[in-house]
Amino acid sequence: QVQLVESGGGLVQAGGSLRLSCAASTRISSFRAMGWHRRAPGKQRELVASMSSAGTTDYADSVKGRFTIQRDNTKNTVYLQMTSLKPEDTAVYYCNGITPIGGNYWGQGTQVTVSS
Repeated sequence: QVQLVESGGGLVQAGGSLRLSCAASTRISSFRAMGWHRRAPGKQRELVASMSSAGTTDYADSVKGRFTIQRDNTKNTVYLQMTSLKPEDTAVYYCNGITPIGGNYWGQGTQVTVSS
């Protein structure tokens, strides 16, 4: 059973930065993909950023140029560096990992609130 634990959320003013962390209970170097999703109040969950096992990244249009997904295989941790935060970035952010055999795992989520 893979466990993913997010941290780093909080309250920040618009224009500020936060870095989210997702620590995995197992090696992530062979994961097919890892990513960050978010769910804002009253909205569906959306993919924010993802990274394949080859290091290919993909971002939602709304965060391109502001968010960066990074992976540290030595720490089995994935990060989401968020800059120039906007009130519309307010959401619960979830870490997701897909194992080599197709297992799909989620963290418990971390709240990010951006004040105007």
